[in-house]
Amino acid sequence: FLYFIVFSIQPTICSIKLSSRMPTEKQTAQHLKTDFEHGSGSWADKTYAFETLAVHAGVRPDPVTGAILTPIYQSTTFVQESIDKYCAKGYSYTRSANPTVAALEEKLAALEHGAAATVYATGMAATTTAISTFMSKGDHAIITNCSYGGTNRACRVFFDRMGMEFTFVGMDDEELAEVKAAIKPNTKLILSESPANPTCSLTDLEALSKICKANNIVHVCDNTFASAYICRPIDFGAEVVLISTTKFVDGHNMTVGGALVTSTKELSDKLRFTQNILGNNMSPQVAFYQLQTVKTMSLRVKRQSETAMIVAKFLESHPKVEKVCYPGLASHPQKKIADKQHANGNHGGMLWFEVRGGTEAGRKLMDTVVRPWSLCENLGATESIITCPSVMTHANMLTEDRLKVGITDGFVRVSCGIEDPEDLVAALKAALDNL
Repeated sequence: FLYFIVFSIQPTICSIKLSSRMPTEKQTAQHLKTDFEHGSGSWADKTYAFETLAVHAGVRPDPVTGAILTPIYQSTTFVQESIDKYCAKGYSYTRSANPTVAALEEKLAALEHGAAATVYATGMAATTTAISTFMSKGDHAIITNCSYGGTNRACRVFFDRMGMEFTFVGMDDEELAEVKAAIKPNTKLILSESPANPTCSLTDLEALSKICKANNIVHVCDNTFASAYICRPIDFGAEVVLISTTKFVDGHNMTVGGALVTSTKELSDKLRFTQNILGNNMSPQVAFYQLQTVKTMSLRVKRQSETAMIVAKFLESHPKVEKVCYPGLASHPQKKIADKQHANGNHGGMLWFEVRGGTEAGRKLMDTVVRPWSLCENLGATESIITCPSVMTHANMLTEDRLKVGITDGFVRVSCGIEDPEDLVAALKAALDNL
């Protein structure tokens, strides 16, 4: 199989393109790989469904053995035929590029309707790479005031000391008034999160993307809570999609990782240049695991969405529960946006609630609820998880900022897994009844 080299940004970062058989426009857009035009091993010139792309996008049978799974190229370096043909096969050193990692990047790009992707050691590695790429000293960014706690902390205590400026605003109002008011001549980046972690507030991504384009600002949207199965921010005008692949991509509490999917290859090239400098790329072993786990994303997320709706409705009906928030409920204040942006009536596995009696009662529930619930950090996994954000995921926010967006000390974040919904409800009922 013949390949030729395309250099971008600097010579040590190589991208490869199949030269023996050029794919069709549809196959390229869907990141489908094949060495055959007809018969077994070929792809039809059509648009394939999400479920098919989750299994097949970005990968091809191993050309040496025919193995159906992409091999783990656990190699630091790649032998070159000659100096003149340096990087002719696309790889020289795993920090810059690796075949297993590249396959996952192609798959995630396909699922998010992106042109290209880069994957990282963690979700925070992806976040900090995006900020490092699109921001410089003296630049300003607008960040949602309800984001993952690590994102908030990175902006406030890390990038701020490098001469960058950050404004945290609400992005859940219909007119996006706070966003518009915060824009400055030096604003280079807007980072949204929809649904937001952990409040499940939503942002009108299409409206926000239009504001960004009108002001020549890069729109990065964190799509971790939703997943590509439910929402594809690029379809609503976002230029970069941020994903903690630890969550619904992995979905099994096995690995940590992150990804940045872009609407254009040019944006991805800029991110890859920064990634190569920082050396925060994903390992081939983790990439291999996530190549397998992402195949079942649609099955898991659909089940998790169904279970979350059952759990949310139960909580709404229980007299000890003060408030429940889930984008699928009719009571969600932004249900109209949820129905617009979330595909096939699925609204994800994430919700939150508060119980009557305040912080003490909320923490008692989290300390006493029995299995199959697990009290821990993480979300999006097959196991159902209860989290206390004020102590765990959002403890690094300033207390006043955390309380301002509604994350109280008794706030209960729920990540629904794939267990039997009746078993999950029964465990919650027992804990609530004992408050």
